Amino acid sequence: MIKFVGAFEKVSDLPETQFTEYAFAGRSNVGKSSLINAIVGSPIARTSNTPGRTQTLNMFNIDDRISIIDLPGYGYARVSKVDAERWMIRFQQYITTRRQLKRLFILIDSRIGPRDSDLDLMNFCDMNGISYQVIYTKKDKRVREHDQLDIVCDAHPAMVADILETSAEKKYGIDKVRAIIGIK
Repeated sequence: MIKFVGAFEKVSDLPETQFTEYAFAGRSNVGKSSLINAIVGSPIARTSNTPGRTQTLNMFNIDDRISIIDLPGYGYARVSKVDAERWMIRFQQYITTRRQLKRLFILIDSRIGPRDSDLDLMNFCDMNGISYQVIYTKKDKRVREHDQLDIVCDAHPAMVADILETSAEKKYGIDKVRAIIGIK
């Protein structure tokens, strides 16, 4: 059973659970919500063509054993500088203090490749010992192959070595993410 738990402004507002958490982060418009929907097989996360729609920590409960967190996007959304800084502080607080967090998935648009903001997040995770895994999204929309994998593989000690490629629309790579999370 899949359930929307709530949208939380502050990390301290998140319910304390014993469930393992998997969080999804990425630049605005990278396809976080679409990927979450494809993984759980249900339209639980709100999708939009407007970047920056996810502005809270959105929590979903899967079978009373796993929590999925849809984090606000970063890097592109048209918001005030104050809001962007507040989001980043909340984001960093979440990934550094949430004991239930098993893995942070950093989503990168495969058509664009990693941006400075993605690499900054990866470096932050490396410095703080936060396990993360890179997922390239929108594989079906990529026009040409490029060597973006080499950029993200360089010297990232906290990164899980297996970089995943997905397409929420074509369901490519979804089973691999489900297996990592433990969803059938």
